[in-house]
Amino acid sequence: MKISCWILIFWLLLCILASGSLSIDNFNQAFPIIEPDPGHTKLRLSSEGLEAIKRITNPIAAVSVIGPYRSGKSFLLNQLLSLSCYEGFGVGHMRDTKTKGIWVWGTPLELDINGVKTSVFYLDTEGFESIGKSNVYDDRIFALATVLSSVIIYNLPETIREADISRLSFAVELAEEFYGRSAGQDVAFEPAKLLWLIQRDFLQGKSVQQMVNEALQHVPNSDGNRNIDQVNQIRDSLAIMGDNSTAFSLPQPHLQRTKLCDMKDGELDPIYVKKREQLKELVASIIRPKIVQGKSLNGKEFVAFLEQILEALNKGEIPSTGSLVEVFNKGILERCLKLYSEMMAKLHLPLPEKSLQNVHESCKGETMKSFDEQHFGRHHAKRSVMQLDEEIEKVYKNFIMANEYQSAKLCEALYTRCEDRMDQLQVLRLPSMAKFNAGFLQCNQSFERECVGPSKANYENRMIKCIVNGWCGSTDDGEIKIFIYKGIQPQVIQLVGGLLPQTYTRMFWSAESLYYNPVWHFIVATWETLVYSPILDLDRWAIPLGFVVVILVVYWRCYGGRKNGSRWLLPLYNNHKGGTDRPRTD
Repeated sequence: MKISCWILIFWLLLCILASGSLSIDNFNQAFPIIEPDPGHTKLRLSSEGLEAIKRITNPIAAVSVIGPYRSGKSFLLNQLLSLSCYEGFGVGHMRDTKTKGIWVWGTPLELDINGVKTSVFYLDTEGFESIGKSNVYDDRIFALATVLSSVIIYNLPETIREADISRLSFAVELAEEFYGRSAGQDVAFEPAKLLWLIQRDFLQGKSVQQMVNEALQHVPNSDGNRNIDQVNQIRDSLAIMGDNSTAFSLPQPHLQRTKLCDMKDGELDPIYVKKREQLKELVASIIRPKIVQGKSLNGKEFVAFLEQILEALNKGEIPSTGSLVEVFNKGILERCLKLYSEMMAKLHLPLPEKSLQNVHESCKGETMKSFDEQHFGRHHAKRSVMQLDEEIEKVYKNFIMANEYQSAKLCEALYTRCEDRMDQLQVLRLPSMAKFNAGFLQCNQSFERECVGPSKANYENRMIKCIVNGWCGSTDDGEIKIFIYKGIQPQVIQLVGGLLPQTYTRMFWSAESLYYNPVWHFIVATWETLVYSPILDLDRWAIPLGFVVVILVVYWRCYGGRKNGSRWLLPLYNNHKGGTDRPRTD
């Protein structure tokens, strides 16, 4: 019993794996790549068709057939692929599952295009103007087919209507945005070549090209109707796109259209069969690999491109050329922003605010110039330029903040160093105003030279306040500048330093006369000369010099006494007059 259970499980696993491999390998069928959401307003990806495309490693080209609802698009695609209705795309009048969204034939045609082996996919799109859909949905289908395809076959029954021309406005905008690039520069993508395919038996003595040209002529607009002006502008643009479009006529294959799927080529109109083969050759002659950002796309890259475009189209309420321009400019914008950041990163902060601003403007100018040389779109690129400007300003603000931080850090270190230096000068062993002034001048010059950036003014004010409040002072009597001692000083120096200005002036001179008295100036100058000079600072060298002098004196006394006998000892009493035998007395 246990063995049979394991065998059953084993066979179930084999069936699952077999079914999975069958679904992966069986690409000889149509797959959806884009499906509508339940409200038929937006589009979403379908994994089945994407898997069919991802496996392709060759450069890819796509041929899309667009047109009104029930105009024979699916049947036309089957004819181009040499497939019957039972093998290829579902045809509306014989199957319940009509085309929804965008479908792809899973097995591409292999063509040699300019020596490059190219995989050509054929795409079937949902027809325009069907019931239960919004116009926005039709616009998205058309916009997506326009961007993805290398060739668009605009399948029109009988004639060209005004609505057919209006619908081409999106293709016209794309052409205006992305055509006319300078030679030698990469193009974002080449808008699809437009093939006007008119299925009609009688053209009233006119060729299909004449019919297209007449349809593109201006409509009289004596009243200045705005809508007519817009349509006429589209006509002008389509006429300019003449090199990128062509026209072809295809007669009806048979009068009994509902039985077309059951007919062989021998039962179809011979003229139709001949024209169909000519159409195949024409399509093959104008197909080119899909070029995006200057290179052809393989399957995985094509799917990634599709995802990017679909996201851009679904963002807005209606598909816009501007949103697609932003998609193509996004990578260029990021590269230019990186270029600006790298140029600014070479700066050694802190810098004065004006210098930083000058460098910013220079780097911004080079970045904008680089973006202008690479960006896509003529009219809608302005938004990308504004976005780049905003991003540059954001990065610049970060550099401003970094400059302020580095400036504050540097000036704080210099200020602390000056403060420590002033504290040392206020606790001198031998007070010297000359040394204090020299130290303060050196500190001030160093601070003025090394402290840069936006924090300099703030720390200069702090320096001034500290000078006034604690680093130096003056007495009222005689305007004599005396240090304010913060440390423990010898009592004698504190007594002299504190009492001298108060008592000496009252004993001999008035406060005013003391300041101008030459004797007092001589005393002060003599003291400063003895205590401090740039060469010999007595406050620094007093103890070492005193120690050396003591050693020298002791050494001199000791060494000199040995040379001259024992005069250095205490003298003993000797009386040569009395002789050595003089008796001692008590």
